[in-house]
Amino acid sequence: MSIVTLLPFIVLIGAMFLMTRSAKKKQQQAVEMRNQMQPGTGVRTIGGMYATVKEVGDDTVLLEVAPGVHAVYAKNAVGAVLDDEEYNRIVHGDGDLKTDTPVVPDDASSLTEADAVDTAVVADDAKIDLGKKDAADEGETAPEAKDAKADEKTDGDTDAK
Repeated sequence: MSIVTLLPFIVLIGAMFLMTRSAKKKQQQAVEMRNQMQPGTGVRTIGGMYATVKEVGDDTVLLEVAPGVHAVYAKNAVGAVLDDEEYNRIVHGDGDLKTDTPVVPDDASSLTEADAVDTAVVADDAKIDLGKKDAADEGETAPEAKDAKADEKTDGDTDAK
């Protein structure tokens, strides 16, 4: 066998080695993060619940999910250990939100120019009513027309015998 034939297999084995190595690194970092948990630390579970650590066991952790409400979770269920500032900002709404994106108003009226608003007012006066009209608005024809409509067949009615 030549080296050209073995090259795809070598590349495949090398890629698998690199992927498993990075996965092991991530697992190790997650284990270290979970070992840093101490009572009083704010955490986010993998389900998205924010809680405060009350007790840490070997494989489990006791979390206070609400004042006076405690739940036992597996350590693996903790998705992130949060620092106090971030936990208080998320859970209690403390601190200012620091965003770089501009705030968008609820309505678009402030996004238009004054002359565009004036033309919109003119266009409102010339609107066409596209709604259904009542029979009284159409000017009802003769009473015979009502009787003719009543004699018409409805769905499912036939003259077949």
